[in-house]
Amino acid sequence: MSRAAIQTIAGPCASVGRAMGCLSRAAVDKWQIRPDERLAVSAASIFRFAPRAQWLRPQGMTRRSYRDEADRLEQAGVGTMGSTDLSPELSPELSIVIPTLNERANMDPLVARLSDVLRDIAWEVIVVDDDSPDGTHEEVARLARSEPRLKCVRRVGRRGLSSAVIEGMLVARADVIAGMDADFQHDESKLPQMHCELLAQDADVVVGTRYADGGGVGDWARGRARMSAWANRLSRALIDHKTSDPVSGFFMIRREVLADALYDLSQQGYKILIDILTSSRRDLKVIEVPYVLRNRREGESKISLMVVAEFGFLLVDKLTRGLIPPRYVLFSMVGSLGLIVHLAALRLALGAGAEFVVAQTIATYVAMVSNYFVNNEFTYGDRKLRGLSLLKGLLLFMGVCSVGAIANVSVAELTMRSTQIWSLSGVAGAVMGAVFNFGASSAMVWNRRRACRD
Repeated sequence: MSRAAIQTIAGPCASVGRAMGCLSRAAVDKWQIRPDERLAVSAASIFRFAPRAQWLRPQGMTRRSYRDEADRLEQAGVGTMGSTDLSPELSPELSIVIPTLNERANMDPLVARLSDVLRDIAWEVIVVDDDSPDGTHEEVARLARSEPRLKCVRRVGRRGLSSAVIEGMLVARADVIAGMDADFQHDESKLPQMHCELLAQDADVVVGTRYADGGGVGDWARGRARMSAWANRLSRALIDHKTSDPVSGFFMIRREVLADALYDLSQQGYKILIDILTSSRRDLKVIEVPYVLRNRREGESKISLMVVAEFGFLLVDKLTRGLIPPRYVLFSMVGSLGLIVHLAALRLALGAGAEFVVAQTIATYVAMVSNYFVNNEFTYGDRKLRGLSLLKGLLLFMGVCSVGAIANVSVAELTMRSTQIWSLSGVAGAVMGAVFNFGASSAMVWNRRRACRD
């Protein structure tokens, strides 16, 4: 019989079992259960240690059939027959939320390592997987059959580290919740210290920092280190220097901190800590535990231009207090790039001998196509269209932009009639066209339902 089965919860049978002394000293020694460990004994375990306790068996079940059923449940990874939570003291003291995307190879060694370093803390791990093509969720499900403290939330049709961490924290049971990556870059051996410091100093947040004495970025390339330091400086100014590493993905918070900030969270990008710190409605006590960032163990880095863009989204959202949608800012920047593409295409068409109207038409559609693909890659990277939907989206986007052009001209004409200022009229028309194109594109071209079907 496994140690996990002995530790299974089984309603009132646990207190009865302890009273009867069903777990003898010899049994405790055999399975190397520490005296300070919180135990709950399954009904099957009690029957094994007290074979004559027939009153513990369901009516009509023989001792052999009961033992066979207990064996079947144990082999299937199920704790008990009819188990229930005994008391709050059996809930985890620490919940660890790990967002994943294609991290299958890291899950087994990571869970084993966490089990080792957290042996003195009652813990649970919640893996939030964004439907990884490599089957990360399947690997977690396999591991969970022998490790009941491991759970997996599989998200289908939506992506994003920040939102994944928030969803994991919302299902966590402990009053203290940690966030970390699955790639072994974060030093899991620091978790007990972070937990201890948070409780001892009555802190709200503990940040695993790379930028305090004793911390570091390890073997990062110079360019990557500079980019991180730049992002860190911007973020520190935004949170009034509460921590030396506000962009850290390795941190620990109290449940009430999340509850307080929940409805103000942007959930943009990969930097959830700064989102929480800037969204809190009260002054937080933040302490730090330094660590040295390690190299990724398995898999590929998720850093990309989209990650940088999403960090920009977050900064815009926090600096404007949500008044300007961050995605609109990037959509407008792509539109500005489209103007350059338009002028270049116009020049080439005129140089090829085309009439102005023909050249202008060609340039307009070239700019539309350019804007569409850039927006699909960056502005709506989390809803990226592929395959046949990519072509359908292009046709729909060109239709939206055509209507937007009509709105542009109409507003510009009305403004010109009332002000007689051509520059103001042009700006008013451009803003109207951009707002219309953004709203219509978000709702019709890159809506979540369409992205999910891809």
